[in-house]
Amino acid sequence: MDNQQYTPASYKSDQAVRWCPGCGDHAILNTLHKAMATLGIPPHKTAVISGIGCSSRLPYYMNTYGFHTIHGRAAAIATGFKVANPQMTVWQISGDGDGLAIGGNHFIHAVRRNIDINILLFNNKIYGLTKGQYSPTSARGFVSKSSPYGTTEDPFIPAELVFGARGTFFARSIDVELATSQEVMVAAAKHHGAAVCEILQNCVIFNNGIHNPITDKEVRADRTIHLRHGEKMLFGKDNNRGLVQDGFGLKAVTIGEDGYTIDDVLVHDAHCQSNFLHQQLAMMDGETLPLAVGVIRDVDAPAYDSAVEQQVAEVRARKNFQSLRDMILAGETWTVE
Repeated sequence: MDNQQYTPASYKSDQAVRWCPGCGDHAILNTLHKAMATLGIPPHKTAVISGIGCSSRLPYYMNTYGFHTIHGRAAAIATGFKVANPQMTVWQISGDGDGLAIGGNHFIHAVRRNIDINILLFNNKIYGLTKGQYSPTSARGFVSKSSPYGTTEDPFIPAELVFGARGTFFARSIDVELATSQEVMVAAAKHHGAAVCEILQNCVIFNNGIHNPITDKEVRADRTIHLRHGEKMLFGKDNNRGLVQDGFGLKAVTIGEDGYTIDDVLVHDAHCQSNFLHQQLAMMDGETLPLAVGVIRDVDAPAYDSAVEQQVAEVRARKNFQSLRDMILAGETWTVE
């Protein structure tokens, strides 16, 4: 960090933003600019790396280092960049198709290795750039250009993949909830390790309103719950509903009914090493139990890039390597005449 004060404008490029009017990507981009200003990390110490898709245009709109890479390879390139430049803050921008289909293997291994990168996963449950095919997060029976009679497969749930790969950070937000999105982005950047932020994003052209049953203003208070570390798990228009333990599961109750009091409501602990409750919270779908937004899991664990940096330093010191040439010539050599 330096003593210069940064504003959201410090991170904006001079490029015209080319997304459809009304696309949720606009809100996410503006929120990312604000989050970066809050963090105060200089633009020249920040890199934004994307794959292919509508969301992957984002690096063009950043006054930082950027790399618009190839389909599904954002995580692989972000990993290499971070390991080679451990002092840089790295953001990966991926859609649900780019990140979880062709890029799915890279995604889970970046999480498993705990690379210190911030992964923003834009989830609109459709392929937008290639004109409306179903994606790995589209629901069973979803009708699209590539599934005219409905899909015959079940979708990935991003949270489930993260927890399956023993992820150390998972958060979720909605494109229209700017304050929550900024909150999780800042938390992701402060986390040392792979930080996945799923953002429910609306594609106004090919999948308009896909998240409405959860995100509409009329129902959002009752169908979502904003989790904050150290606070009671409360939700509802009057903040009078809460989550309680029900055997090994969770149950949504109304305080004051059926004998439940505020003392029965669980307190969120995002830093608990056990992921048992975190996974239950992340898997709530907004139907029987409210969809969880905010930082769901944020725990400490060794980061791959830091471990590699330390290992390289130790080997250099022990072997007295000052350059790649030193390393190559360190072993047994011979001359062919």
